[in-house]
Amino acid sequence: MDSSQSLRINEIFFSLQGETATVGLPTVFVRLTGCPLRCVYCDTEYAFHKGSVRTLEEIVNEVASYGARHVTVTGGEPLAQPNCIPLMEALCDRGFLVSLETSGAMSVANVDARVVTVLDLKTPGSGECDRNLESNIGLLKPQDQVKFVICDRRDYEWSRAKMDQYDLRSRVGEILFSPSFGQVSYRELAEWILQDRLPVRMQIQMHKHIWGDEPGH
Repeated sequence: MDSSQSLRINEIFFSLQGETATVGLPTVFVRLTGCPLRCVYCDTEYAFHKGSVRTLEEIVNEVASYGARHVTVTGGEPLAQPNCIPLMEALCDRGFLVSLETSGAMSVANVDARVVTVLDLKTPGSGECDRNLESNIGLLKPQDQVKFVICDRRDYEWSRAKMDQYDLRSRVGEILFSPSFGQVSYRELAEWILQDRLPVRMQIQMHKHIWGDEPGH
């Protein structure tokens, strides 16, 4: 690990994973500052600009201080900072189980093979659908996950079509459907999924039901 490498970090905190295949597990979150996207439902706008510069060594040592196995690197858009790549490598080298939450607008080509990538395919309702980098689909690994945030029925149909277009059922470990808060009810999305017998995991951001939109959770 090159101790001279640094990143602008918005926050590092210990919480329960509220989404993905590891929902409910104690996890250290490393939130990087900055994002080139402006999704209409974004709930982490505070991470667009605020943050302090930390070396990789400082970051990894703080993560280790919590004594957890799982680490999620998130943002903003973490891949907007090039040193996100060596950070994830350093975390993997220390034995952590690392996941990356990325918008899908930046290449995942250099992401360490040990990292579980959670790729958010932006739906039309996000306002950033045209930013999806299609080449990322071919780079996904069997342990990776693809996430769709559903804002309305159109988004649901679009997401279902993308599942088939990219053959996601055989390409990745999990397909995640998330209702955009205040736009689609949990029951509505659940009923759509059941009616179509879609092999997806519905998630409802458990952390928000515990702590609301409070930063650091």
